[in-house]
Amino acid sequence: MTADLSQLVKAYDVRGVVPDQWDEPLAELFGAAFVQVTGADAIVIGHDMRPSSPGLSRAFARGAAARGVDVTEIGLCSTDQLYYASGALDLPGAMFTASHNPAQYNGIKMCRAGATPVGQDTGLSEIRELVESWLDSGAPEASAATPGTITRRDTLDDYAAYLRGLVDLTSIRPLKVVVDAGNGMGGHTVPTVFAGLPLDLVPMYFELDGTFPNHEANPLDPANIVDLQKRVREEGADLGIAFDGDADRCFVVDEHGDPVSPSAITALVASRELAKHGGGPVIHNLITSWSVPEVVREKGGTPVRTRVGHSFIKAEMARTGAIFGGEHSAHYYFRDFWNADTGMLAALHVLAALGGQDGPLSGLVAEYDRYVGSGEINSTVDDQAARLAAIKAAYESRAGVGIDELDGLTVTVDDWWFNVRPSNTEPLLRLNAEARDEATMSKIRDEVLDIIRG
Repeated sequence: MTADLSQLVKAYDVRGVVPDQWDEPLAELFGAAFVQVTGADAIVIGHDMRPSSPGLSRAFARGAAARGVDVTEIGLCSTDQLYYASGALDLPGAMFTASHNPAQYNGIKMCRAGATPVGQDTGLSEIRELVESWLDSGAPEASAATPGTITRRDTLDDYAAYLRGLVDLTSIRPLKVVVDAGNGMGGHTVPTVFAGLPLDLVPMYFELDGTFPNHEANPLDPANIVDLQKRVREEGADLGIAFDGDADRCFVVDEHGDPVSPSAITALVASRELAKHGGGPVIHNLITSWSVPEVVREKGGTPVRTRVGHSFIKAEMARTGAIFGGEHSAHYYFRDFWNADTGMLAALHVLAALGGQDGPLSGLVAEYDRYVGSGEINSTVDDQAARLAAIKAAYESRAGVGIDELDGLTVTVDDWWFNVRPSNTEPLLRLNAEARDEATMSKIRDEVLDIIRG
């Protein structure tokens, strides 16, 4: 096939339609390029439940092994299970998944040993250039005289035990929890991680099916948690948890079926990690709620604000020695998990916090949910830079306004803020706004949208 790698290689991963944009021969080239750029002599590979994942994963393994590298295949796994394997085995890793994207997509998330991310500035651009050179020349560099081995290893039990060792769940009260795995990898990991806990587990869509027959495995879209909300109310459950396709993110609904803001979960988990570690830095991206830095300071920690995106979060985690990090997209990062993101560990923290007291989840999270947010609103635009300039011009002369351009444009006053960021891959601007009350938030949201869409 003729591949357009500019459409395939994103900011942090490889992602596209199979087989239109990429296929197994191209995956084999990526395997060879990955080991050449990382200098690895051994790697670990896992994959999700998509129909194309086993073949792409094995092709990547062949490409790596042909260069003399030993490959450990852990088979079906969540993305954070692959990060566990990379950290525990101290090996570079590759995870075949397209996360929450539709069934026809697949991709690769790559990391160096210890789950250190591979992004555009940390090896991904070199991998792309190498693959492009091989596609242009018709052949990659010569294979090693002695091919590497490809062996299988099951890491699910070890992954579950490691996570359970990070959260004290020994004395929690019995809880009824509905879990919507969305036919994704949560259906594979949840039964093992939750085994033996005092939980009445109500499973939804645990059958592994990469065609996603029930709903998209993207809980960030409210339409995809409707079933979970209804089931929580019907069951009289204490809470509901939804995982995305590769189960590295978790979303929570309370006993009423109402969504709990990922920022509130970030603040809750941050307070627990600060108590555990006796303080320390906590990372939050610039679209998380004001509640997060407020709670971090109240609990004796130091909030550190960063750009949106896991490679930025992980870099700041490493630079600052942060104990925890959270994003409003429901990615949660832990120093005790090689600075990598794991929705499962965040879910265990929520269960421990709820099960360690007698009140409902809605009451527990009220302390951490102090403001009114818009959620992320996407708008298609013809000229991202021109629209951002128009927004800046509309607000920079107002009294009491603070403006920064760490990631897109953030405008802040005493009782509200908003951020507008351009998408790196689509002609979109993404708006997030927050205020102390609903009326103010709605006014600012609509005002900014008028400029974006004007």
